[in-house]
Amino acid sequence: MREALAPPTAEDPGPPDAVLVRLAARDERAFEVLVRRHAGTVHRLAATMVGPGAADDVVQEVFISVHRGLKDFRGEATFSTWLHRVTLNACYGALRGKGHPTVSMHDAPEPLAPHDPARTGEQAELRDQLAQALQALPREQREAVSLRELAGLDYAEISRITGAELGTVKSRINRGRAALRAWLTRAGIEP
Repeated sequence: MREALAPPTAEDPGPPDAVLVRLAARDERAFEVLVRRHAGTVHRLAATMVGPGAADDVVQEVFISVHRGLKDFRGEATFSTWLHRVTLNACYGALRGKGHPTVSMHDAPEPLAPHDPARTGEQAELRDQLAQALQALPREQREAVSLRELAGLDYAEISRITGAELGTVKSRINRGRAALRAWLTRAGIEP
């Protein structure tokens, strides 16, 4: 079984989540593979919902909760669906603890490219404005847009995570995108 838990590579991504979930209840290496596989997605979603400054704490809380809950995970949904729901719950818990939710993407890393101070400033300003626009959305729209655009989930999976009907998910995403476009246009940004 040691081979099955070798670090994933581009050629061999390792065992599927369902196998790792079964093993992770009694094998820390399997849990570590799950964490490495999903930490980036969880962090991106958390950073959008609570801001980059609080995202690390949320990610830690998510994986502590997942580790504790694996023994009770029944597999009625895919692991990634369950993980996204745990992430959203942790985000809402963090937002309740902060009082007033604010999101700032100012601390998000820049893409690797030659340093151009003017462009760096423009990108930071754009991230801040996009964060403000996302924060202005109603919770359900922000959740649906974040799961679609940042986590890359399809409509059906978003429906399973949120418990909303498929048509409702599509409507929330469309309304959220339109509201973001309008907000950014009012801010003088061409979406």
